[in-house]
Amino acid sequence: MKAKEFMEVIKSWFKDWFNSPYYHLLYNNRDEREAAAFIDKLLAYLQPVPGAAMLDVACGKGRHAKYLADRGYQVTGIDLSIESINAAKKLENDHLSFFQHDMRLPFWINYFDVVFNFFTSFGYFDAQRDNDNALRTLSNALKPGGKLVLDYLNSNFVAAHLVHSEVKEKDEVVFDIHRELQDNKFLKEINILDKGKMRRASFTESVNAFTLHDFEVMFAKQGLKIIDLFGDYHFNSYDEQRSPRLILIGTKL
Repeated sequence: MKAKEFMEVIKSWFKDWFNSPYYHLLYNNRDEREAAAFIDKLLAYLQPVPGAAMLDVACGKGRHAKYLADRGYQVTGIDLSIESINAAKKLENDHLSFFQHDMRLPFWINYFDVVFNFFTSFGYFDAQRDNDNALRTLSNALKPGGKLVLDYLNSNFVAAHLVHSEVKEKDEVVFDIHRELQDNKFLKEINILDKGKMRRASFTESVNAFTLHDFEVMFAKQGLKIIDLFGDYHFNSYDEQRSPRLILIGTKL
């Protein structure tokens, strides 16, 4: 693939990949019990008021937003993928609503008590201004004093444990996966062979290798202050070399 063609794939990957049925097939083994336990820990830590307004940014099909709404909170979910939002809308009720929305663009202002961004749903954009705009959306959506939870990969840990190649097969679909760290971005090339439909496809995920220092700078720029850090979904302390996650708790100044 020529360099120019490669960069075009990288720049637009999230628009097509998140709308692809192959994306949902590849990641359908995510541990929902672990996610629920993590959310329970977050709620115990944050102690939101009953009926607090919450925003789930990059909510996917809405399962975690529904989990929050079932606990009595007023929850809104936004996601770029119209297929995911159409699926999420089937879950809507008086406590839960969903909108298709690009996180780089402003959403409701000074409205939410808590904003969540789960499971490395940030840092997709090639231009730093786009990542800044996304974080501005999260910050602006919060009421003053509101809390932001941004759950990111720990770049140092991921770089040290990168699995460069692997092959997975699910439901007659073969995923030939290649990973590398290039230009401070984690690139994940996914070559797909659908044996049932005799079809090939290829996608390349790109996630910025942001560090804690990067987030400190970005948060300060958007009027956010980091007030706590965790290194995994069990709330263990963050260690730059050993922690698999970088879970940031911020507050809007």
